[in-house]
Amino acid sequence: LWNTFRTCGRDDQQGGVAGKYLADKFADAKIAIIDDKTPYGQGLAEETKKAYNAAGKKEVVREGVNTGDKDFSALIAKMKEAGVSIIYWGGLHTEAGLIIRQAKDQGLKATLVSGDGIVSNELASIAGDAVEGTLNTFGPDPTLIPENKALVEKFKAAGFNPEAYTLYSYAAVQLIAEGIKAAGSADDAEAVAKALHEKGPFKTVLGEIAFDAKGDPKLPGYVMYEWKKGPDGKYSYFQQGS
Repeated sequence: LWNTFRTCGRDDQQGGVAGKYLADKFADAKIAIIDDKTPYGQGLAEETKKAYNAAGKKEVVREGVNTGDKDFSALIAKMKEAGVSIIYWGGLHTEAGLIIRQAKDQGLKATLVSGDGIVSNELASIAGDAVEGTLNTFGPDPTLIPENKALVEKFKAAGFNPEAYTLYSYAAVQLIAEGIKAAGSADDAEAVAKALHEKGPFKTVLGEIAFDAKGDPKLPGYVMYEWKKGPDGKYSYFQQGS
């Protein structure tokens, strides 16, 4: 679509990174791939499965659950029987938190690995202490970019932690402004879109962004995050190696 741009990657890019990570880091693990049957969750799970299978690996459980489900006892029993030690989840933090907590309660010792759909500190509220060690892919953390330090502090001073997609949304507004500036008009949407396609890269809080013909950004790839206690004693997700 001529007027559509994004500041994050696609399922196939994220799933490709996740599938390779699972194959490389958990080479001997028995893996379950579960999704929430939504376009996002199922799409991400399928792309992860595709990359995992391409690496010569095969999952032992492949299931879908419904958004809004609260009881995952039958699924967890199935995974226990299959000897699952890694659960790949395609979906959001709400069901992920329940799966993590119920798996621990039912004695399934498995690490949950997921995507950007779980990057909300609400995950820890749902999963409790069982969230520790959970892994997820996401873009490199823009709050770690030194040039963003003052902006991050400004958000926090206003009582808001700029987690997850906050700075991605901020970058989207920056790009609209840059596109208008480059086009020399705020009234001609096609000219603004053309400028965004042709006149980048543009400076944003995510770094410099240029767009391809589809409006996808040329950004650094996805990286892995781990959930653990931060300096404040609360669980959150931290970029590995940071």
